[in-house]
Amino acid sequence: MTRPARAGLDGGPTPPQTVRVASVLRSLTRDGRVLFFTRAVRLFAYGSLSVVLVLYLTGIGLDASRTGLLLTLTLAGDVAVSLWMATRADRIGRRRMLIAGALLMAAAGLVFAGTASFALLLVAGTIGVISPSGNEVGPFLPIEQAALAHIVPADRRTEAFAWYQLAGAFATAAGSLAGGVLAQALQRTAATPVESYRVVVVQYAVLAGVLAACFTRLSPAVELGAAEARDAARHRWGVGPSRRVIEKLSALFALDAFAGGFVVQSFAAYWFHLRFGVRPATLGGIFFGANLLAGLSALLASRLASRLGLVRTMVFTHLPSNLLLILVPLMPSLGTATAVLFARFGISQMDVPTRQAYVMAAVGPAERSAAAGITGVARTTGAAIAPLFAGWMFARPALWNVPFFVAGGLKIVYDLLLYRGFVGSEKTVRSEG
Repeated sequence: MTRPARAGLDGGPTPPQTVRVASVLRSLTRDGRVLFFTRAVRLFAYGSLSVVLVLYLTGIGLDASRTGLLLTLTLAGDVAVSLWMATRADRIGRRRMLIAGALLMAAAGLVFAGTASFALLLVAGTIGVISPSGNEVGPFLPIEQAALAHIVPADRRTEAFAWYQLAGAFATAAGSLAGGVLAQALQRTAATPVESYRVVVVQYAVLAGVLAACFTRLSPAVELGAAEARDAARHRWGVGPSRRVIEKLSALFALDAFAGGFVVQSFAAYWFHLRFGVRPATLGGIFFGANLLAGLSALLASRLASRLGLVRTMVFTHLPSNLLLILVPLMPSLGTATAVLFARFGISQMDVPTRQAYVMAAVGPAERSAAAGITGVARTTGAAIAPLFAGWMFARPALWNVPFFVAGGLKIVYDLLLYRGFVGSEKTVRSEG
């Protein structure tokens, strides 16, 4: 019986167990450190916005159903923009695309802060970058993944993605806490709730400007060479020999993201507010702790992958987290619901660095930005549809708990399909990575 591929599946030999994961951080180039920092700035902005976004939109006059529709259409528009940018980044320039994405993010934040018009909000959200979940949206993640895979040795890639995930999780947690605390503090002054939430939205736009400035510091080392760029330009959407595996992975990732879209952080925070009357500062504290646990869990992913293989690590950690998700609305009190949520977040993100390493290993260097972009857009597409249904459910008190059941059940289906379709392919991917 063939043993599953180990942590070296990401393109190199299995790293010795004596190699400390922290050594990856010490070996990062200046570009690597910039990419880690931009990840942190961006996720801090996303986390702060996600805690107050639904409260802000309902506060300026949108009901829950229209809010869900806006978030769905916003994410749907982001699909087209992100796909175009990610699949052309390797030929036009990764740095240029990252700067453009940051400017679109800043513009969206300014419009959201400045108008209550549903039409203008929709245009800004569609063209710009708004994250209702606290998670990655836009062209940033696929392009940064490809850049990191380009500058990090293959045998360190899974560990690098684990620390990259941790940086984002810590930043999301800090942003969630800061957004809630800031809104609550402003409400203790003369600010109305809507005014306090608007300050957080303005902060989002300012941080996007900081992000754009940071991307200008990247060097040409993050770009493809001239020959690889020409190779990328020859293929439609930037993907050639790996098209079939990317199509399969994209379909599965879309299912997983569709399921997760029912309980994006904005709606999860809204559920705690509806069910237990939780105030913004407390919401920020809850999701600070949850995202902190999620980030720490990512560090275990590399060690588990060295024993189980990447696909088994993805599935075996994801299944119990989905069962815990189903249990959250069944808890009778705020304390027990929070405890189950924390337990869920404590294992829910172990699949992320392993998934990223698997995608980077399954394709050639000239396909990486496009492959990460296509699979990322598939996830965004799935996530874009779900808030429409979730908003409809949250508008009806009898259905407040249903999104958790739908999300957990569909995610379990995803895990089983992923295991069935890819657990036997790890050796092949290793040899080609």
